[in-house]
Amino acid sequence: MPRPDISVTARARRIRMVLLDVDGVLTDGGLYYTAEGHELKRFHAHDGYGIQRGREAGLSFGIISGRSTPIVDARARVLKIEDVMQGAEDKVAAMREIQRRRGFTDEEFAFIGDDLFDIPLLRAVGLSAAPPNALAEVRRSVHYVTRVAGGEGAVRDFIDRILARRGR
Repeated sequence: MPRPDISVTARARRIRMVLLDVDGVLTDGGLYYTAEGHELKRFHAHDGYGIQRGREAGLSFGIISGRSTPIVDARARVLKIEDVMQGAEDKVAAMREIQRRRGFTDEEFAFIGDDLFDIPLLRAVGLSAAPPNALAEVRRSVHYVTRVAGGEGAVRDFIDRILARRGR
């Protein structure tokens, strides 16, 4: 069972930066390859528009991914996300690097992740989320489980929840 929703409103009001995992969150988690070995990823337009709306409301965004691929850099450029940490074996350390640059407190960060190696960062931030297709242990570790799956608008759902709880 997810952590209680009682404090989500108070937590959401403090958020200044939303950190995003990629595989299983911004994408459906599938790894697609062409016959030539080129990797492909499918991103959902709803997430992109949610990020745009969040930015207009004053939120900053970053990507922290355990994998590294030029596709993520390309998507980040389109979404105007400057803080991109790929190949992050320790996601908390990656957040700390962003934190040093941005000056935000732990409570001012939100993170959405879906796998076991995301749990330390999910526990470190002020507001955490996972899509419903995340591992059960991850879903039990977060403040909010999105209504839609990773790659199907989970990021948009999380951003909409933050903005609604902030009265936007």
